[in-house]
Amino acid sequence: MSTQHALNRALAGTAVALLLTGGLAAAPAFASGDDVPPSAAAIDKGGAGQGAPAEFSTFAVGPQITRTEVINRAANWVGRGLQYSWTNTYQGYRTDCSGYVSMAWKLGTPGLDTTSFVPRGYASWISKDALKPGDALLNDAAGASGHIVLFAGWTDASKSAYRGYEFTGSGVHYRTIPYPYYSGYGTFRPVRNNSIVDDVTPPAPVDPGPDNVGIYRPSTSEFHLRKDDGSLLKIKWGTTGDIPVSGNWDGGHLENVGIYRPSTSTFHLRKDDGGLIELKYGTTGDIPISGDWDGGHAGNVGIYRPSTNEFHLRMDDGKTRVIKYGTTGDIPITGNWDGGHASNIGIYRPSTGEFHLRMDDGKTRVIKYGTTGDKPVSANWDGGHAGNVGIYRPSTNEFHLRMDDGKTRVIKWGTTGDIPVAGNWDARG
Repeated sequence: MSTQHALNRALAGTAVALLLTGGLAAAPAFASGDDVPPSAAAIDKGGAGQGAPAEFSTFAVGPQITRTEVINRAANWVGRGLQYSWTNTYQGYRTDCSGYVSMAWKLGTPGLDTTSFVPRGYASWISKDALKPGDALLNDAAGASGHIVLFAGWTDASKSAYRGYEFTGSGVHYRTIPYPYYSGYGTFRPVRNNSIVDDVTPPAPVDPGPDNVGIYRPSTSEFHLRKDDGSLLKIKWGTTGDIPVSGNWDGGHLENVGIYRPSTSTFHLRKDDGGLIELKYGTTGDIPISGDWDGGHAGNVGIYRPSTNEFHLRMDDGKTRVIKYGTTGDIPITGNWDGGHASNIGIYRPSTGEFHLRMDDGKTRVIKYGTTGDKPVSANWDGGHAGNVGIYRPSTNEFHLRMDDGKTRVIKWGTTGDIPVAGNWDARG
């Protein structure tokens, strides 16, 4: 979804922890329930038990790793639907709290446990003031009493809360946590991986420029994407009956394409490297949508259910948020209407030619734009702080894009039967 890039620009100017550009891995095969700790899924905070660490002899000295690489590795597990398990592994690492941080720190597989990081010489205690993205908060008790959280940066100058990555019984989370941790879960102290190094040069914020238009041609299953210089990027993806979507699936600088297959209610999302993410979501009659519903580094999918006028939004942790909005005949759209951290929903009402845009506070902004037969589109056409609306006119194969100042830019693109899409295909800067 194109307005994701407005969010990436805002995040890029903050701590290194927010420069999350790693690709998402395809969803793993999940373990059977027998390997999940008793009642683990009900444990949203703190430890839910740990597997035993590998024998000391199986470990080499921890490899040198930069802070940005640590954060990227941690972000790769967010939103993958991984189940907490003492014994199961993903990418070679145990799917528990200490296995997760071992993975982020690039230690040996299957990972250490909370009692082992400091005694085995892989980490050292540090002060609160020394904390940097890629360090951790550790409760070094054993078993379910122990827990470890990867530190991703302070939320503000008060240093009373931080953004952290953790694996709890309810899954992998990236969220705000009070320092040093939630009350009642033991004693947490700051630690540092002895092999971590500061980034030589902090990555420069990327200004991707304004978003671009494109079309999906069902007759050939091809995306024809228009870049800033007017040139064409062509990507073949999908098959007959698929519905196009676009979004930043892997947290990179570029938008990605994808399709929703109604016959199986499955999203097939193409990553920067050409890899595939498959997500089964929705049911017959649903309309696919995309956006960054939770303000994370990568985009999310969702559906609009015309039968109930409900948006079902899938978050990074796999949970769903439901918002009732619109009425019969409305067409769903999404975008960052108010420049906040997360995307918003909205509808286009063909009967009145009006966009009804829902803001973060629940209020609605109405914009009259377009005419009979137009198809709604949305993206950040002028590179400003918030997203914009527009229409695609099939009768003339023209995009009419409304800018922040109310002016319109017209771009002719596509042919009869094409379906409009939008995104930042070339991310200049």
